[in-house]
Amino acid sequence: MPILNRVGLFGGTFNPIHFGHLRTALETLEGFGLDQIRFIPAADPPHKDKTDLADESDRLAMLTQAIENNPSFLVSDIELQRPGRSYTVDTVKQFTREKLPSTQCFLIIGLDAFMDISTWKDYKEILNNIPLIVMSRPGENEPCMNRNFSGIGKYVENRISSGFVFNREQNAFVHKSLKPIYIFPVTSLHISATTIRQHVRQGRSIRYLVPDSVATYIHDKRLYT
Repeated sequence: MPILNRVGLFGGTFNPIHFGHLRTALETLEGFGLDQIRFIPAADPPHKDKTDLADESDRLAMLTQAIENNPSFLVSDIELQRPGRSYTVDTVKQFTREKLPSTQCFLIIGLDAFMDISTWKDYKEILNNIPLIVMSRPGENEPCMNRNFSGIGKYVENRISSGFVFNREQNAFVHKSLKPIYIFPVTSLHISATTIRQHVRQGRSIRYLVPDSVATYIHDKRLYT
C-alpha cells in the first residue's frame, strides 16, 4: 500500500512550548514533506530535571493553545495517559503499532538530544521501529560529509552502530537493518525554556519568546513564579 500520510512525532517536556519549538517544527514539516506533526508532551521524562516542571495539564493546555491555528500541528497525550516513566521507545512502539498501513511515522529530535540517544532506554529498538529526523543548526551537519566521521558521524559509528553509512543524496545515515537517521538543518532561534522560566521568576517579559496565548496562560496561572 502506498504511503499517503507522513507524520512526525515531536516529543518533549514543552515547559513551556516556545517559538524555538514551533519554528523548527514548521521548517521540518515543510522541508521534509510531512503532512502533520504530533507534539507529545512527556509526563515523567527520565532525562530531565523535574524541579521546575509545570503540571502536565498546564503544559498540555499551553501546547494546545500554541498550535491551534495550524491544522498540520496536533497534540497527542499518549505519554500523559500512560503510567510510569515517559520512555520514547514505548511511545514509538505504540504509535507504530496503532498507525494506519498508509502512514509513515518519523521521530523528530534535536541534535543535542540525539547526541545523548545511546543513553536512552532500548535506543536500538527505536531505530528498529522508526526513522529519525535530527534537527541540526546550519553547518552542524557538514562534518557528516567527510570520510573520517567526525562530529555526528563519529557518534553514530561509535555509539549507535558501525553499520551506518552516510548517504549524500538523502543527507542521512543508512543501515541495512536499522531505520535511517536523517540530518535536517533548521533555523536556530537560541530560545531556552530554562531562560523563559527564569524571566518569569524575575518579572521580566517573555513576549516574542512564546506565543501571546502562552504568555497570558503563564501569567494567569502564575506558573514558574
